[in-house]
Amino acid sequence: MAERIVVVGGGAGGLELATELGRKLGKKRRAEIILIDRNSTHVWKPLLHEVASGALDSRLAELDYRGQGARTGFRFLVGTLEHIDRKEKTLQLAAIKEDGEEVLAARTVHYDKLVLSVGSVTADFGVEGVPEHCFFLDSTAQADKFHHELLNEFLRVNQALEDGDEQTLDIAIVGGGATGVELAAELVHSVSLLNIYGLTHLDRQHLNVTLVEAGPRLLPALPEGLAHRVQQKLESLGITVILGNPAVRASREGLQLKDETPVAANLMVWAAGIRAPEFLSKLGLETRKNHQLLVNDYLQTTTDDAVYAIGDCAACAIDDERFVPPRAQSAHQMAKRLAANFIRENKGKSAKPFVYKDRGSLVSLSRFSAVGNLMQSKSLSMSIEGTLARYAYASLYRMHQRALHGWWKMLMIITVDKLNHAVKPRLKLH
Repeated sequence: MAERIVVVGGGAGGLELATELGRKLGKKRRAEIILIDRNSTHVWKPLLHEVASGALDSRLAELDYRGQGARTGFRFLVGTLEHIDRKEKTLQLAAIKEDGEEVLAARTVHYDKLVLSVGSVTADFGVEGVPEHCFFLDSTAQADKFHHELLNEFLRVNQALEDGDEQTLDIAIVGGGATGVELAAELVHSVSLLNIYGLTHLDRQHLNVTLVEAGPRLLPALPEGLAHRVQQKLESLGITVILGNPAVRASREGLQLKDETPVAANLMVWAAGIRAPEFLSKLGLETRKNHQLLVNDYLQTTTDDAVYAIGDCAACAIDDERFVPPRAQSAHQMAKRLAANFIRENKGKSAKPFVYKDRGSLVSLSRFSAVGNLMQSKSLSMSIEGTLARYAYASLYRMHQRALHGWWKMLMIITVDKLNHAVKPRLKLH
């Protein structure tokens, strides 16, 4: 009987892994590959800030898991992981209900090898009022929800200005990492497009975006000089940047900072940090305080050799002090190494250890600019800005698409994207 490899989580790493294993093992019936996710479609997570701002229609960027499985040789099951019986090598999927009616009963799935690739969620650090009053951008549904509320605010403030009531749209973003910085720039760009579509009164002068970062500077993954230039660019766009003054409370009126400064806001987004899903700490596997699963050099969990973890939910040590950072490039590298190892083992060869290679960090400031550093080695890196950085940033998504579709289909997708850009509105308005 063919070995069964089950991948839980269809994010960047999990989907790339299932796709590669499906092509190399599933189609040839050398193994059975199963991908499990609670959703039916995939959107690359680094794009969610564009979905939230309306710069990207999530429906144009999503990929259907069943269709991908049919093309590449894996089987897709929709479901949410509820329990793992490691002794029996089974996992339990929760029942699926809709409008109170059970659509699918709870199911048990057997595995020979299990890969957990469930990503990460935003950490609110226990700050009062955050779950009730702030938006998160952990999923397409959350990004779409924020976009819906953003459109309502666009309409409300524009109508008030048209009626002669001088108002502003106040948006607060907590977190000066890539998500917070990129979202802030995208919001400014979105408002600058509104007059094209009939909302002629709400402009950049009536938009107040405040970016709050608890640390001493933005973008700790970038060199300090480059991060400072990003701050200058944001401020030139009219964005208020507050550093070293964390938010300690959120309410309907806005944020309260540590020094008791109030930040008024109609909408608030919390992007201040990430952690692995809490349920991982309840599986009987060794985890860190942030619920990441500890793995060895072969991406196996330290407690069970048959259970692996990749992506944001995996704690893979680089050295005695550092772990592989939770980035899309990390998930891509882990998926590539683990797929190669499973294929080697299927042929009776030994696995090779995973070695993380830092390719640098890139940040997009919407249509205004992009910045980043390309890591060449531990002692040498190259900082880039402007057009070159924008092309490098776009290439990250294209690499993901190439891993899923191959070169020719990726080029066709790029062509379709160009056509959509030419014929569809530049801002999603519904």
